[in-house]
Amino acid sequence: MEMRRILASFVLLSLCLGAGAQSKSFSLGKWTEIHSAILKELNRSYVDSLPLDRMERSGVDAMLSELDPYTCYIPEEDNDDLKMMIDKSYGGIGAVIYKPERSGDLLINEPYRYSPAARSGLVCGDAVLEIDGVSVIGLDSKECSERMRGTPGSQVVLKVRKLRGGAVRDVRITREEIRLPSVEYYGMVADTVGYILQSGFTEGVADDVRRAVRDMKASGMKLLVLDLRGNGGGLLSEAVDIVSLFVPRGSVVVTARGRGAVSAYAYKTQQEPVDTRLPIVVLVDGNSASASEIVAGALQDLDRATVMGARTFGKGLVQSLRPLPYGGKMKVTTAKYHTPSGRCVQAIDYVHRLPDGTAAAIPDSLTHVFFTAHGREVRDGGGITPDVALKSREYSRLTYSLVVGGLLEQYVMEFVRHHATVPAAEDFHLSDAEYEDFVAFASAREFDYRSSARAYFDQMRTELRKEGLEMEMRAELDALDKAMQMDKAQLLRLKKDEIVPFLEEEIVIRYHYRPAGIQLRLRYDETLRAALAAPRIPVFDDEP
Repeated sequence: MEMRRILASFVLLSLCLGAGAQSKSFSLGKWTEIHSAILKELNRSYVDSLPLDRMERSGVDAMLSELDPYTCYIPEEDNDDLKMMIDKSYGGIGAVIYKPERSGDLLINEPYRYSPAARSGLVCGDAVLEIDGVSVIGLDSKECSERMRGTPGSQVVLKVRKLRGGAVRDVRITREEIRLPSVEYYGMVADTVGYILQSGFTEGVADDVRRAVRDMKASGMKLLVLDLRGNGGGLLSEAVDIVSLFVPRGSVVVTARGRGAVSAYAYKTQQEPVDTRLPIVVLVDGNSASASEIVAGALQDLDRATVMGARTFGKGLVQSLRPLPYGGKMKVTTAKYHTPSGRCVQAIDYVHRLPDGTAAAIPDSLTHVFFTAHGREVRDGGGITPDVALKSREYSRLTYSLVVGGLLEQYVMEFVRHHATVPAAEDFHLSDAEYEDFVAFASAREFDYRSSARAYFDQMRTELRKEGLEMEMRAELDALDKAMQMDKAQLLRLKKDEIVPFLEEEIVIRYHYRPAGIQLRLRYDETLRAALAAPRIPVFDDEP
């Protein structure tokens, strides 16, 4: 009798599973048939010709948007952008360009160090008049960039008016594969403190981190700061290899769990470590995501580093690339990351949406407790919570407006015209007179210079006007309006301490390239200073 019940239960389960599979297959076939029928009817009956490419692309994008922001279709023509996103590389001359309007010249803004552009003598402020005989007048910045890019090994001829002296000459440049480094800077920031700024997880970055660690250990490093602030992630394999530098071989770094038990797999360190005892601080913030969270979470769970900063972004979804017809690809979410303690760092629940269709963050009440290798309590539910919370510097609305609106960039281009050289990063300081030049430059241009308080006041007055209340409060509002009046120059002088670091960094980059600018940025990094002063968790033995 017992055997019969077990057999009946097994048969019932098999029938249910089979019915579920049939139901999914039926739904897929149903909607495929409906979609095809709609297109055929439109093609036969619609009054005008159908914009089929636009309709189908919109339909695909809308369909995938019902899943999560990371599952998307990539047509063949966007493969170069995909390559840039994955490994930060492209074929070109290696320079950032600046072209504010179609009718103006194309300016070299920032040549990369060791790039074909730099080796050809191009400097910030040089004006490109023609690209392969085609005038840049009438082209926008994107069109110019596309003409300058090309297959590595091919050549491009630029007609250039030099900044110094104004001579016009042709510059023939052989394009190369330009790889933007994910380790943007490393060096000693104190006698025994090494620092690495890592901005991505592109192919080979773990080898770059390994070299940096070895170099700084040879220079006397006793503490490593790995800065992952603003690092949006990248290749999972590189994250595993970076963790492998600091933990014993064979350690579990992350597990990925997809649909069904067979799709779960663990990533373990495969290489011998560089140092399993070196104290490490990992700096993170709200823009540290994906692979950054794998590194921070693994080193935290293994009690191998002190994570400092702000709670990370919370992207715990794994994407894989799948080939599609006609050269396209689909980036599809196939699994979720779990740190060594078992935490999933995903913050947004895209499956169980709110009634209005929006996805919501996982509430703290639904989070779970996990434990590190040595028993410290950590939680899931979205991102990596740092061991030591540190405040980042907050900037005024004025400073954001200057950066986003391009006023700082425009002034730096003007600065370069009048200064042939500047001192090295460690010695460069913007003088009071030079800052006054910037104040005059910015004051003469149109941009939204309102303070946050002023912007809120203007918004409040608009809302009062809509509700018919402005006239009743006019005297009070006018008085407050007058009290808040401040011209551009006053505000720019008031926020000088905020703005000067941005100007100094951008200026130094134009003369001494990007690593020098990052070196100067560290001069003002209050979060880094707080991290060096904060208590750290002990460096535990290799085995818990």
